[in-house]
Amino acid sequence: MGAPTEQTAADSRQDATEVPAASAPTPSRLARWRAPRRPRLWFEILLIAVSYWVYSLIRNAVPMQRDEAMRNADWVWQTERILGIAVEQSVNHTVNGVTWLIVAMNYYYATLHFIVTIGVLVWLYRRHPGRYAATRLVLFITTGLALVGFYLFPLAPPRLMNGHHFIDTVTVHETWGSMASGNLAEMSNQYAAMPSMHIGWSVWCGITIAMLAKPLWAKVLGALYPVATLVVIVSTANHFWLDAVGGLLCLSFGFAVSCAWYGRVSYRLPRLAPAPS
Repeated sequence: MGAPTEQTAADSRQDATEVPAASAPTPSRLARWRAPRRPRLWFEILLIAVSYWVYSLIRNAVPMQRDEAMRNADWVWQTERILGIAVEQSVNHTVNGVTWLIVAMNYYYATLHFIVTIGVLVWLYRRHPGRYAATRLVLFITTGLALVGFYLFPLAPPRLMNGHHFIDTVTVHETWGSMASGNLAEMSNQYAAMPSMHIGWSVWCGITIAMLAKPLWAKVLGALYPVATLVVIVSTANHFWLDAVGGLLCLSFGFAVSCAWYGRVSYRLPRLAPAPS
């Protein structure tokens, strides 16, 4: 009888040590959603494609309130004059005098906005998968808030204002492929200048590169990219200074939402993350 008794006691001790592990609380669904994880490639491609399609659809479906957009442009211009920052016209005329430079800026405005942003997303996905979802969320929130701005505050860009003598550099220099010229202009809402997503997206790219890239030259390029973008959007008369401020406000809100959801700024999350189950 003694041997079975010892075995029973041993089994009881083993069972007792296993109980806490078995009864350990499992992460809630919310905690699992908030935890960094390696993104699925097919899902990200589909998500970005659908999101940009929806963004373009909504942006271009916003009522083309030309008269209100012109009034708002006059108000912004007068506000900048009161603040002493209304130098867009001088910059526009000065840079337009250097043909090769303004043509390069026209193509910069029409192409890099998308190329660099997509490039940074791909780089994040490959090199920083644990930080990808949180950093991508910043971009999505920023863009979503901008759509609200386009609807509530239609704004004509300086190049379309009447009586203020801004130069429409795309039209003057016949920039090929621009959404602001030719038949393509009819496919894009020309009165969605506030906030500037060229600034919102470029600053997102710049901060991401500066925070996560290792080579110093990459960090410097990341920091210079939004500065160059600001010069371009003003020189080509596509935006006011205050449009850029609007873009920064949207981006700040995007970072705040991402930080609140993930519990810290996206760049402080682990670089790697487990694959989704």
